[in-house]
Amino acid sequence: VQLQAYGGGLVQAGNSLRLSCRGFGRIFRGYAMGWFRQAPGKDREFLAAISWSSGSTYYADSVKGRFAISKVNAENMLFLQMNSLRPEDTAVYYCAANGQGLVVPVITQQSTYNYWGRGTQVTVSS
Repeated sequence: VQLQAYGGGLVQAGNSLRLSCRGFGRIFRGYAMGWFRQAPGKDREFLAAISWSSGSTYYADSVKGRFAISKVNAENMLFLQMNSLRPEDTAVYYCAANGQGLVVPVITQQSTYNYWGRGTQVTVSS
């Protein structure tokens, strides 16, 4: 599976942005898809994940209520709707696929993901 994330850009604080991730190749039903981000000088951070089969979701506390993950299986598309953006949300955002499915807390660990897309930069100005 190859993944391609896009939709990043420069936005003002308080505004919204939707990231997209297209999968090339077959994403199996047992997979979960996740979003991570990495700010300069910081570790990569788990944000959200969704089961490719059931649509169940799991969020990091830091984005719960502000970010929403969704998918369209037929188009192999994954989305991250980001609302009420803050300057501290500035980072490179990555989508990834996890063959173990939506298993908590494994799904929050980047080492368990099998495939990664190239990141897309999100910059939030104050």
